[in-house]
Amino acid sequence: MDATKLQVCHNRRIKSHRVFENYAARGKTSVDWFFGFKLHLVVNDLGELLNVYITPGNVDDRKPVPHLLQSLFGKVFADRGYISQPLADQLRQDLAIEFFVKPRRNMKNYLMRLHDKLLSRYSSIIDSSFQLDGI
Repeated sequence: MDATKLQVCHNRRIKSHRVFENYAARGKTSVDWFFGFKLHLVVNDLGELLNVYITPGNVDDRKPVPHLLQSLFGKVFADRGYISQPLADQLRQDLAIEFFVKPRRNMKNYLMRLHDKLLSRYSSIIDSSFQLDGI
């Protein structure tokens, strides 16, 4: 699971932009600020698209996760923007989903099963699916 920005216009033109005036919002990625939407994708280990969700740019990445994973089961590996212990507990309890996120640099490492550690290497698949689609 990962998200990317869908920029509607350049930051200098936000005040004069009218097309998505009531829908788009100013948001921040790890790189910079933007005006537009966030595209959230869930793919499987083969790179096949499982679910898509679009939110305004100012919505927290963790908010649409229950909706994205509603019809899925098993294990989910997400980007660092999705780190939340309450979210992981909620997914485990409500949907029986194991939720894995790489820890940030300032966080303690936690023990993972070897199989899960090997599966976490598939996270590059979703990054490449963003680049292949020209997003």
